[in-house]
Amino acid sequence: MIRSFALFGVAATLAACAPQVPDSGRVAAQAQAQSQTSTFDAPAQVAATPLSGGLASPATAVNPTELAALGIGSGAPVGLAQAQAQQVPLEASPTNPQPALASNPGLSDEQSFTAVSSRETIESDAQRRAQQIAQRQVVMPRALPERPSDTGPNIVEYALSAPNRKGQEWYSRSIFASKGKFQRNCATYNSPDAAQRDFLARGGPDKDPRGLDPDGDGFACGWDPAPFLLAEAGN
Repeated sequence: MIRSFALFGVAATLAACAPQVPDSGRVAAQAQAQSQTSTFDAPAQVAATPLSGGLASPATAVNPTELAALGIGSGAPVGLAQAQAQQVPLEASPTNPQPALASNPGLSDEQSFTAVSSRETIESDAQRRAQQIAQRQVVMPRALPERPSDTGPNIVEYALSAPNRKGQEWYSRSIFASKGKFQRNCATYNSPDAAQRDFLARGGPDKDPRGLDPDGDGFACGWDPAPFLLAEAGN
């Protein structure tokens, strides 16, 4: 008896550990159901029914005269076809007259032989050329004006020979030089070149009576010799 229960327990344990085998009949039924295509019946046709009250006839909705003006109902072309039908095709032939151009007084017809020949003759053309020749003015070349010998200090020569650069203090200046005097006197010149030229003419760069060079670099009112140095170097 005990042995029978032991054998039954062993058999139940083996059955639980064994892999589950799917039911072949159920798998086949699912595959067959998936392979079948569902079909539906065509929907029944819906009969068209007129709206309640009906629609007004075209004759009462739109005036027949207006329809005829638009080419509707008369068999005439409408829209693009109507526009194309109204255009007269141009034929490239000698018998086809040249289309008339709109009068535009701003356009010149000097290039039109027909227009010029209709109002000009050989005599009138010769007379017009004679008038043009009479009105011509010949300007003879003249000698260039000579540059005066005394033009003041040469700022180009000074720029190339200056021992320092802009902003580098090189000359001593008075401790009484003020910014207001510098701005006031520099405003009297129309350019830094004119200020530098007058600065050199008044004893600069060693002297600065007008206070044009308060930082002592030898250049008045912000004048810079760098462009002249670049030109000499070919840059």
